[in-house]
Amino acid sequence: MKQMYRIILSGGGTGGHIFPAISIADTLRERCPGIEILFVGADSRMEMERVPAAGYRIVGLPVTGFDRVHWIKNIKVIIRLIKSLRLARKLVREFKPDVVIGVGGYAAGPTLWAASQQRIPILIQEQNSYAGLTNKLLAKKADKICVAYEGMERFFPADRIVLTGNPVRKDIEETTTGKSEALAFFGLSPEKKTILVIGGSLGARTVNRSIWKHLERLSVSGVQLIWQTGRGYYNEAKEHLKQHNAASSFWCADFITRMDYAYAAADLIISRAGAGTISELCLQGKPVILVPSPNVAEDHQTKNALALAGKGAAMLVADREAEQYLVSKALEIVHDEARLLSLGNHIAALAQYHSAERIADEVMRMISKD
Repeated sequence: MKQMYRIILSGGGTGGHIFPAISIADTLRERCPGIEILFVGADSRMEMERVPAAGYRIVGLPVTGFDRVHWIKNIKVIIRLIKSLRLARKLVREFKPDVVIGVGGYAAGPTLWAASQQRIPILIQEQNSYAGLTNKLLAKKADKICVAYEGMERFFPADRIVLTGNPVRKDIEETTTGKSEALAFFGLSPEKKTILVIGGSLGARTVNRSIWKHLERLSVSGVQLIWQTGRGYYNEAKEHLKQHNAASSFWCADFITRMDYAYAAADLIISRAGAGTISELCLQGKPVILVPSPNVAEDHQTKNALALAGKGAAMLVADREAEQYLVSKALEIVHDEARLLSLGNHIAALAQYHSAERIADEVMRMISKD
């Protein structure tokens, strides 16, 4: 078996695709310091900034998603797809990878198709409980399909599926932070129940509105909040806090730099239901209320949340009902010790540890067969 390996990682569009890909790349580089890794992403998407910041080279394709409302615009989409297929074929031919890994997103389609045409081994990493269109179309060409949920045989050939979970950040998986230390970091009291509210780096409008519409109730409930608003909602959230004089029990910021501390401090978590976030929540073993975003492809966040709720591992509040019911449900659960314990135990049972290492194992097995 040769000692110098070349890997292409393709996909992106969201952090849920990009960060697992970077975790896989980091793990492969730790095992094989001389490995050459090339990322292939979509022009103008967030991977074109995040991947170089992580220390990897990336090439962008002009591929974009189909417009499901204005069909006439898809003429340009098809032209970009044809150009991307041609560029991907050239990239794969010149880079000569040993394995091509697809993590979902626009760029993965052309790249994995080009690899299959050149008989290069393919590994797909599917983060969600409901497979994305790109991965479903490419599954028959894949040698291995690494998944985060059981029951994925309804989308993929059963003999190629490996349950690995989704890679998460090492500081989250390997944290040893205690609750007292975490609460002190946020300047909060160890005597009160703590609810962590997270909606992603951009924020979740419905989740934020659900909180600030019920600030008075939260203020007199005896609970305290760690509230990540996202960039677009921070100033408005601060104004609401001032109006209700609630700042003393509420830690509020647009972004949480130490998510390991935030998870450790929480008695209950309110979150969207993205695949990466759910993987982190399972590892924390903390009770959670999921409010799936309705604004994602194929409504996969709702399907992710249902997969947990069906096993007693999470509560689900629909986005359209959140402003009315979310805070009431949170206050009901956070003071119910038996409910907290049950939810925490059930979600912890779904945790998949060392996912990046397990995916790297599959990559190395594929290379060893060459």
